Amino acid sequence: MNIVIRSTFIHFVILLSLIFISASKLWADPPPAYEGRRLYVSYCQLCHGTGGKGDGPLAVSMDLNPADLTTTVRSRSDTILTKIITGRGGQTITGRVRHNLLSDAMPEWENLFDESQIKSLIAYLRFMSTTKFKLQGDPKAGMQLYQKYCHVCHGVEGDGDGIMIDLIGIAPMDHTNPNETNALSNKDIVKSILDGKGRFMPAWRGILTQSDAEALVSYIRLLAH
Repeated sequence: MNIVIRSTFIHFVILLSLIFISASKLWADPPPAYEGRRLYVSYCQLCHGTGGKGDGPLAVSMDLNPADLTTTVRSRSDTILTKIITGRGGQTITGRVRHNLLSDAMPEWENLFDESQIKSLIAYLRFMSTTKFKLQGDPKAGMQLYQKYCHVCHGVEGDGDGIMIDLIGIAPMDHTNPNETNALSNKDIVKSILDGKGRFMPAWRGILTQSDAEALVSYIRLLAH
């Protein structure tokens, strides 16, 4: 098969794949840490700050002392974190009964968050307290770009099971595996997106911008949590 015929065949296969996927469910449910970040930005960031250090604008203006979530979350189980967030089940601390272990000013969110949202929020807190990488771009934009350009190979949920893997015999990176993604810096992944890597990872430079690639990296980081 010469190069022209092979190229035409690959484009034809991709077209068929996209038609097939458009007729099925394209959008996966948001990954837990992605959804958790949305909740954090809406409800927690004002006090705990963008990086979870407890330096949010409301905390500063009202002289509050929210917990530094980048350190305190690491030593607490999901059960305890759920109690802290919801206010369920008082915790006896030095003879006092409080709904949480971190701050007297911590609101009780039980009537606002359902169980799935609490798990998502905890997933993002775990990410924030353990990651060594900054989210340089907008994960929301990254999710939209991922489902437009990346899911055909990497899968709708990012686990490397896209429809193209069997058609052309490839093994894409599993973006839900932190052992794989954490081995690469943000700069490394941006370069792979824009300039390509290996035989099958195409270069998207000219189609995607630097900010697009950074948004994709932020979404990929959250996929692994």
